[in-house]
Amino acid sequence: MSKKYFGTDGIRGRVGEYPITPDFMLKLGWAAGMAFRKQGTCRVLIGKDTRISGYMFESALEAGLSAAGADVMLLGPMPTPAIAYLTRTFHAEAGIVISASHNPHDDNGIKFFSGQGTKLPDELELMIEELLDAPMTVVESAKLGKVSRINDAAGRYIEFCKSSVPTSTDFAGLKLVVDCAHGAAYKIAPSVFRELGAQVTVLSAQPNGLNINDDCGSTHMGALQAAVVAHEADLGIGFDGDADRVLMVDHTGALVDGDELLYIIARDLQEQGKLQGGVVGTLMSNLGLELALAELKIPFVRANVGDRYVISELLERNWQIGGENSGHIVCFQHTTTGDAIIAALQVLLALKRWGKSLAAARQGLRKCPQVLVNVRFAGGVDPVSHPAVTDACARVTERMGGRGRVLLRKSGTEPLVRVMVEGDDEAQVRSYADELARVVTEVCA
Repeated sequence: MSKKYFGTDGIRGRVGEYPITPDFMLKLGWAAGMAFRKQGTCRVLIGKDTRISGYMFESALEAGLSAAGADVMLLGPMPTPAIAYLTRTFHAEAGIVISASHNPHDDNGIKFFSGQGTKLPDELELMIEELLDAPMTVVESAKLGKVSRINDAAGRYIEFCKSSVPTSTDFAGLKLVVDCAHGAAYKIAPSVFRELGAQVTVLSAQPNGLNINDDCGSTHMGALQAAVVAHEADLGIGFDGDADRVLMVDHTGALVDGDELLYIIARDLQEQGKLQGGVVGTLMSNLGLELALAELKIPFVRANVGDRYVISELLERNWQIGGENSGHIVCFQHTTTGDAIIAALQVLLALKRWGKSLAAARQGLRKCPQVLVNVRFAGGVDPVSHPAVTDACARVTERMGGRGRVLLRKSGTEPLVRVMVEGDDEAQVRSYADELARVVTEVCA
């Protein structure tokens, strides 16, 4: 069965436009509470990022869950991976994240975690959708859910992050600049790195409900690049609004993406004899990552774009490490989902062990020129499967003569078609990407 509301990363959209409305969230809370209750007793954690609409949706979900007889534990602003972790440690039936991740403040969304801190199985999402179309009921008064707040949630998660590195770890002498995107990591991330001994300069950690991801964080790295150079820091770390993505900046101000971070972590694990299996990337992973891992004799496979698919592939193969070039990195040896702080710590640990700068450590991976162009589209026509677009892709692929690749896909979180071209020659790759983007734009017009 196809899903009506759930996409690849929960339910997401523009605030005030169905289904991202208070009345829908009330019903969603009730439907989720009823579905989770069928699994037994019901305790649900709710966390959120810092966007202003989170208050409204938190209250609506809380009321719906209570009406279904589910007890609610409120976490306040917390990174998405923290909610996955706390859902496990509190032995809750589910965790709910109110966040639109790297999107601007006027978007929001809902993600669910199972009691094991993993994505919900399809059958449970379908059960929730079925209940959304049923009349809403209220349990008898004596069975209404109670609501409480977890006051030490941040401290618990900080300690969990620190436990992902050896207790002897000391980053004394390491100068970091950390960009928190005015998001969910604004208090937690600086605390983790400082408590491990690093000297930390913090950017974008004054959330006001409207400035999340606004020209900052992992989607806008310019300010972080400039700050690393200005402060003569060893490196910079950029998070997105809900802290499940991380990118870095080396001491020269150069951007270091998720493919390069994944390479560093995998290589370090291999050298320690701790790498289990290989590495899972995505269709968007740079060809250079695949070639660099092949030189190390580390297996590499590509999943569809989205952490759901990376995680699924890791589970199927019983591997531990995977991620996306956007900075969504999964370290299964430590946690159950993509976690930006834990991924950053694994990179810092590798650099410390090697005695290398980030600039030197990334040299083992030579990225192929890759150009990504986003084309916005409205509903109706599916531009990716339109004959004019598929014909244009075939022509470009033929002209590249086996020395590159073309990928067109619709974003799972925004109304965008992502046009990606990769090959040997950067000017040629850009020309082909622009050519395909024009065709997609014409089809969408």
